[in-house]
Amino acid sequence: LSAGLLRQATYTTTRLGIYSVLLERFGGPDGTPPPFLAKAAMGMTAGAAGAFVGTPAEVALIRMTADGRLPPGERRGYHNVFDALVRMAREEGVFTLWRGCIPTMARAVVVNAAQLASYSQSKQFLLDSGHFRDDILCHFCASMISGLVTTAASMPVDIVKTRIQNMRTIDGKPEYRNGLDVLVKVVRFEGFFSLWKGFTPYYARLGPHTVLTFIFLEQMNKWYQRLFLSA
Repeated sequence: LSAGLLRQATYTTTRLGIYSVLLERFGGPDGTPPPFLAKAAMGMTAGAAGAFVGTPAEVALIRMTADGRLPPGERRGYHNVFDALVRMAREEGVFTLWRGCIPTMARAVVVNAAQLASYSQSKQFLLDSGHFRDDILCHFCASMISGLVTTAASMPVDIVKTRIQNMRTIDGKPEYRNGLDVLVKVVRFEGFFSLWKGFTPYYARLGPHTVLTFIFLEQMNKWYQRLFLSA
């Protein structure tokens, strides 16, 4: 839990903050939102930056989650996320904190291009339909669509990221050479559709997470505009 909270406090705040700034900066002078491809590019940029900042907490989260499944002699036994970060830096070097940074950033590029752009586009579509107002119902529907798109797009790269961050060294060699090696081995030994194995529970996690993220974000943006920008 501590690692998950630190990850949200670093990764999510960075990506949402950067995306909001870019969306406002590159929108039309009359408040017209930028086109979909521009939103996707902004989501990619925000996601890559957020992933780099959040990778240390991500590595700690992956290790702490997997620790209970390891044999007793191989368990790391981290007490909390700060203990994990300190021990990883001390025992394995500071750069271990950014192990798997490239696939993590690649995943974030895909996730944020899908999640942020699809949310903005879905919200715009719902508002343009004339059946929705800019309220919580609209935000809920747009974020559910976004969660579905994001789940389908992100699961393959999420598998790559997780397996690289949790891999072991076997006979002096790392289990995987790179992200492409992970994909090739998964498809060869487990089948192509195993890249989307567990789609339903993944969406059951990501869907509510996406809904709550955007509902809270929209409400906080409204309060910020009301309390600070209009003052």
